[in-house]
Amino acid sequence: MLAYRIVEPVDYLVIGHLTQDITPQGPRLGGTAAYAALTARALGLRVGIVTAWNPEVPLPELDGIQLSILSSDKITTFENTYTPSGRIQHIDHPAPNLNITHVPEAWLHTPIVHLGPIAQEVDPGLVRVFPASLLGLTPQGWLREWDLQNRVHLCEWPEARYMLEHASAAVLSIEDLESDESRVEEMAAYSKILVITEGAAGSRLYWNGDLRRFRPPLVKEIDPIGAGDIFAASFFIRLHTTRDPWEAARFATLLAANSVTRPNLQGVPTPEEVQACLIEVL
Repeated sequence: MLAYRIVEPVDYLVIGHLTQDITPQGPRLGGTAAYAALTARALGLRVGIVTAWNPEVPLPELDGIQLSILSSDKITTFENTYTPSGRIQHIDHPAPNLNITHVPEAWLHTPIVHLGPIAQEVDPGLVRVFPASLLGLTPQGWLREWDLQNRVHLCEWPEARYMLEHASAAVLSIEDLESDESRVEEMAAYSKILVITEGAAGSRLYWNGDLRRFRPPLVKEIDPIGAGDIFAASFFIRLHTTRDPWEAARFATLLAANSVTRPNLQGVPTPEEVQACLIEVL
């Protein structure tokens, strides 16, 4: 069953699951959909989310954002453990998958559409549904599988070529690929625009056979979670505005760097930060 708060046209649509992240401080809202939607709202856009969620669990953090919710008693839940050798991630209660039937008709012509899966939940066929939109992908959720102990592992992405060729741009972390440069090169060959984020090292952008690197300013890192999603949303939005991938990457790099100086959803850019970053890149 679908639950709508409001269904009016939006400027930015993100499709993917909101999550409950287990932290030492207790559960908190997470997921690409949350970080990307809040970033788009901070940039002044009307925003919609297609997701699955338990309607009995309130979402005050998303006030002002339109929601199309597939009602579910399950909420996708992640728990991250950080070790000297890297992150160990577990998933519980994955929510149902999302497809075209969950997208309100009023949102089928949204200017910017962001497919942001976190656990294989977004139907790959959605890349065909928005031919007039700037279609952005953050593929991390198509690169995840989990074992019987619910531990998340890197997996193959059989639809990669098909989806990347249909997308306007894609953004993913080198961590999502476990630093496999052969997969980066393969994805770059299929993509119109591909951005690989590299944490504190910044990002690199592949476009028209060219490669450029973007270094962030030095900041004190408090919490890196969500920085990649904030980068992606701000990159897609600025790309739609300027049609200039290099400028979009500079802008997104600055906003993502600011985001890591605050914990969890507090890292979403403020309107003041947005204006400051726009001035800096112009």
